[in-house]
Amino acid sequence: MADGHVHGLYLHGHSRIHRLAPQVKIVGAVLLVLGFVATPRTAMWAFGIYALVVVSLAAVARIPVTFAMRRMMIEIPFLLVVLLLPLLGSEPNVEVLGLSLSEAGLWDAWNILAKATLGLGIAVVLGATTQVPEILVGLDGLKMPSIITAIAGFMVRYIDVIATDWRRMRTAMASRGHDARWLTQVIPLARTLGAMFVRTYERGERIYLAMRSRGYTGTMPASSVPATPPVEWAIASIVVCSVWLVAAAAVVTV
Repeated sequence: MADGHVHGLYLHGHSRIHRLAPQVKIVGAVLLVLGFVATPRTAMWAFGIYALVVVSLAAVARIPVTFAMRRMMIEIPFLLVVLLLPLLGSEPNVEVLGLSLSEAGLWDAWNILAKATLGLGIAVVLGATTQVPEILVGLDGLKMPSIITAIAGFMVRYIDVIATDWRRMRTAMASRGHDARWLTQVIPLARTLGAMFVRTYERGERIYLAMRSRGYTGTMPASSVPATPPVEWAIASIVVCSVWLVAAAAVVTV
């Protein structure tokens, strides 16, 4: 993947978090999310502290509120499903604003809402401060199997290519008087998707043959990973250990 490829999730900046080594940010993000998940759902005070941690990280990274909120909107469809849990859960029920809701369903909805939102917030901070090539370099530095990083790199690159092809095909369909907006109009859309699948499969074969003719043996060359300063691991450890201390305290007090 070319170093110049910048994904839409990335926010150009020069903050302290931007300058951290990618492997430090990857490990830190995973451990933070695991700390959120390990916290009992009834320890609401702990989730308040976690929210402050996520907001503080976003502030240090200088991520605008509007930028973060637009990327958090991906969670909305899942939240709509979560809102059904209090209505479909088992008894006993409790009265909330005149509605009889399942107590277990309310706790389940809160558990999913809190942990998913916090985890997504960490993912937004990671994506906004780390370019995709840097993430792949960080995975190489963490000794991730090269086949996995190669597949991830190709996937990110060609998602953009496929999305561009799809926009061109939709424009071509609209210019010929077809703009599918109703269920009765999905047949031409389905045919277009089928044609895109065949075209993408054939492109993949051509790219693979071109790579083989240039000496590709099944593995990509390993990225050169610079040494990570110990101070960066220390900084990340402070944040991660703080979250895990809160999680441990929550488990003890529940």
